[in-house]
Parts: sequence; C-alpha cells; structure tokens
Amino acid sequence: MGRTPDGRRGVAITGGRGGYAERAVAHESMVHEVPDGITDGEALALVGQGITAWHLLRTAARLAPGESVVVPAAAGGTGSLLVQLARHFGAGPVIGIASSEEKRDLILELGADAAIEGGADGLTDRLIEANEGRMVDVALEMTGGRAFDASLDAVAPFGRLVVYGFASEIPPAPVDVAKRLVNQNRSVTGFYVGQCMARPEMFHGPLDELFAMTASGRLKPQVGGVYPLAEARRAHEDLRARRSHGKLVLDVSG
Repeated sequence: MGRTPDGRRGVAITGGRGGYAERAVAHESMVHEVPDGITDGEALALVGQGITAWHLLRTAARLAPGESVVVPAAAGGTGSLLVQLARHFGAGPVIGIASSEEKRDLILELGADAAIEGGADGLTDRLIEANEGRMVDVALEMTGGRAFDASLDAVAPFGRLVVYGFASEIPPAPVDVAKRLVNQNRSVTGFYVGQCMARPEMFHGPLDELFAMTASGRLKPQVGGVYPLAEARRAHEDLRARRSHGKLVLDVSG
C-alpha cells in the first residue's frame, strides 16, 4: 500500500522484491488506485490472492455457470476468495477443503455448499459425495503428491483440473495420458499468476471488478491477522502451523 504521485491511495505488485520493507519501488503499470470504502487489508488481499482467484476461475478453468468447483485451502487468502467468486460466477455446488472444523464452518459462511476435510486418503470419494454423488467439473489443486492423484480421479468427463501450486513439495505420480485424460475427456492445466503481470490488461481489469464487488459488499476479503513488520517471523510461523485464515498483513508502521 502507498500513495500515487498525486496523493491518492494505491496498491501495487512489486515483482517479487521489496514486500518486506518500509518502502518499495513498483513499476507504474503495476500500480492501481484503491477506491474509497476499501480497507488497506482488503486491497492487499485483492491485489495478490484476488487476482489469482479471478484468473483461476475465469482464465484457467473457464468456469461455466452451474459447474461444480473444488477449492483447496478454502479458508486461506486465495481459497476464501475462490469460494465467494465461484458462487458469484454461478458455480454450483462449490466444495471447499480445509483442515479444521472451525475453518470448514467459515467456508460454509462464505457461501460454499459443502466443506470437507483434506488429506489424500479417501479424498476422491469425499469429493464425489459432496457433489451429490457426481464427479466434479472443475477441481483446483495446489498440494501435489497424492492429493493431485485423488483430485484428478474425481474429475468428470470434459472436466478440468487446474494446478496452481505444490505445497507438499511432492510431485504427483506420472499421469497415464491415454487412460486418465484422453479416454476420460479430461484436461489438466497449470496456472501461475506471475505471467499475468506482464500484461497490464490482465491485472487492472480484474482488479477493477474485484474492488467494485468489495465496495458493494458482494465480496468480503478475509483479513486473518495484522502483524508489525518486526514480527514477520511470527506471521510465517502462524501460516505454516495453519493457525491463520485469510490474508495476513505486515504493517510497516508497527
């Protein structure tokens, strides 16, 4: 967060450098004005996780109204926005995955139709059960390893699996293209938000929409905690231990 040269509030992507500093330099094309009614925490959530969530559904998954969607880490910064955006974009059912009962309750409050426990064992069956006995149309995946395999097995013919991370740092098993993709009419695609930053139109247009939805109350970015910059380590520890939800913010004034 900061001020534009003419004194207006602005938020920016710094290109991977400078985010843990009191001041940072951002390219002019990556600075976006923050409208009134949007808090600093909400703006920070939308400029990173919000853009990711928007493009995961619109650009990568090409979500169509009525399609079922699986959202991993659905109480997190990106996941909590994915749940809400999927609902606003006409998806259904929206199925969220989270590690605790408290987080699953939050997912339901945000508009998910079902909230299930993660873990690869039995995940395919839980996803199909949560989708009223049907395989799912879109599964988002960011864990890797066996979770990838289980998610792919739950995808229906003509469905899509969108991979946007490998939190476990464990690669999935090799995919038998003929049996698991071609014969099932499934697609697997990857997404990395950094590629969008080289195209300003993929940044500013979605962010305008996200800000408008938030200002009107249709979208509620979750700010799970604000930490003084000097306590950045504690923020990381809480994140790693899964004690947090939503977007965590480092406050340089603290």
